[in-house]
Amino acid sequence: MIMLDVAFYAGRTGTVNAADIAQRAGLVRRGIEPLLQMLSRSSLLESVRGPRGGYRLGRPRRDISIAEIVSTVVNTDPEADDGSSGDLYQKVLDPFWREEDEAITARLREVTLDDLVRKAETAGLRRPLTEPITFSI
Repeated sequence: MIMLDVAFYAGRTGTVNAADIAQRAGLVRRGIEPLLQMLSRSSLLESVRGPRGGYRLGRPRRDISIAEIVSTVVNTDPEADDGSSGDLYQKVLDPFWREEDEAITARLREVTLDDLVRKAETAGLRRPLTEPITFSI
């Protein structure tokens, strides 16, 4: 949600601030700050300081797959002990979930932020004007 919000509302050159992201997502700003930091450390987002600061994409949206976002924010430690070790888990459930995970990851590699922004536009969502239009005669 955070990455899509930045891709949709920041456009190519703008930024969005954490408070606006949180408000649009219906989340608490403090709750998304760790995710924003994690996404910034991974270079998926850039943090911009200053009065017009905020966040913008670290790369073009067509170059960011959903799989990359998910792998950045989800703990995928293969050495983690899930606690289950019985025969049913080892011979049935673990192989099943590994296959499903591989299938989902393959699909998520095919979808980019650009694809999701286009879906938002097709759904009729509009970005607010970033600067007021002024005319001089």
